[in-house]
Amino acid sequence: MPLFALVLAGVVIGFERLVEWQFGALGVIGFVLLSVGVKAKNITCSCIGAVVLTMLIV
Repeated sequence: MPLFALVLAGVVIGFERLVEWQFGALGVIGFVLLSVGVKAKNITCSCIGAVVLTMLIV
């Protein structure tokens, strides 16, 4: 179990670095808003995060 948690944390950190490298600090903020909104089941926070990431892609 600790090995799984360590691997999962590494994957999350790697994905966060990829988002930061690709989209900058605003991309990390959008990703955090989206993930916090999904985890907290807050539609508003999720939508704001999704809009921020969408605007960076377009």
